[in-house]
Amino acid sequence: MEKGILYLVATPIGNLEDITLRAIRILKEVDIIAAEDTRQTLKLLNHLEISKMLVSYHRHNEDVRKDMLIEKLLEGKNIAIVTDAGTPAISDPGEEIVKEAIKHDIKIVPIPGACALINALIASGLNTKEFSFYAFLPLNKKLRKNKFEEIKKDGKTAIIYEAPHKLKNTLEDIIKNLGDRNIVLAKELTKIHETFIRGKVSEILDILKEKEPKGEYIILIEGEKVEQENELNNLTIEEHYKYYEDKGLEKKEIIKKIAKDRNVSKNEIYQKFI
Repeated sequence: MEKGILYLVATPIGNLEDITLRAIRILKEVDIIAAEDTRQTLKLLNHLEISKMLVSYHRHNEDVRKDMLIEKLLEGKNIAIVTDAGTPAISDPGEEIVKEAIKHDIKIVPIPGACALINALIASGLNTKEFSFYAFLPLNKKLRKNKFEEIKKDGKTAIIYEAPHKLKNTLEDIIKNLGDRNIVLAKELTKIHETFIRGKVSEILDILKEKEPKGEYIILIEGEKVEQENELNNLTIEEHYKYYEDKGLEKKEIIKKIAKDRNVSKNEIYQKFI
């Protein structure tokens, strides 16, 4: 028996005009549509005048439903995976069924379309050559701090998602762990009230004092390359000094930084440059 095809179908993130012609065709042709929230997907299908078998597939039932969907695919049924909005399998259960489908040699076909994080990035004005996506930050304090350390060392534009009631606390955490960096807040993308707020974290916190945040936010953080301590310590003292000198630092500040990097006293470094 010929196996079915697993389609990963991107749906609009707000503006219903952003559905592609190919996505509409696939949603009409497949045997089953597996949706994160069937109520949300039903609104889209009704708008497109598509009537199709709809099953829920989300974080709380993924183990059971994944097996059922794989079984249907092995029987020759074609299935479309959709998320509430945007591209499935990015930080959602679609990732798991893709892995399982690969194990069973089932064909996987991505149907491109809207993706919130990419649209936020291209309109942010921040570096798009290299970026890292972190989805939602952990709530656990230790894990959260570790994640900020990862962002700090990474040095690329960082993209995270945040709920409105946690936004201010997360911005305060960014200042505490990464400094007062340039950031961009994006929300309501493709909708009537699409908004981008750009500036230093402190400036944006001041703006948010005047109104309570509403809607899901995408936070984009400007990258700031942090040299690894061991990389600097591989340099000679003279090279280490020149590294900071090239950054425009004064002698006193350079000595202080070298001493901190190498975990020695300032006086020891100072003696080498008298």
